Amino acid sequence: MSESSARAVQVSALESAGALSGFVVSGRWPENTLEWVKFLVIAVRVASVPGLLPVTTVFRVREELPDEPQPGTIGLVMAEGTLIGERALTPGQFAEPQPSGLLVLHPPSETRPSLPEYDGVASGCVYLPGLPHLGLDHRAGWAEADHTGAVTSMRGMAGIDPMNDADTAVLAMLMAA
Repeated sequence: MSESSARAVQVSALESAGALSGFVVSGRWPENTLEWVKFLVIAVRVASVPGLLPVTTVFRVREELPDEPQPGTIGLVMAEGTLIGERALTPGQFAEPQPSGLLVLHPPSETRPSLPEYDGVASGCVYLPGLPHLGLDHRAGWAEADHTGAVTSMRGMAGIDPMNDADTAVLAMLMAA
């Protein structure tokens, strides 16, 4: 077992003024699409807590430390803005420098559960941009979960065309220069 796989990816939610503002990542960054989808499941579970995420929000992977970090902290995944309204993001906002990933989280009020027997389900997508001209594919993952921990949907894919899914299309557009 490699040294990096022996260390766990640890995630702590950040809240500001009663709303989800991001996540602190400790230990190490997720190393592959599956680990990023597992991170997304945690984020979606947090987003499903009533009132914590009022509207669909985009989060940026930041390889920087918070003020006064705890030992082992390696970076942040921070709320950057919304898709519409006062805090709306603009196309190309993440072009330079391009982050290693973007997430979009949808609160229960903006999610139609894939299974009708579930209520209060949040959803999300993680987009990991590649460099197709160098043979590095775009990757993405999607998840749905509720605050009780029930995961109603989870999947990841490599080699995606961002334009084939609404969430990945928006996230790719936000990165495009």
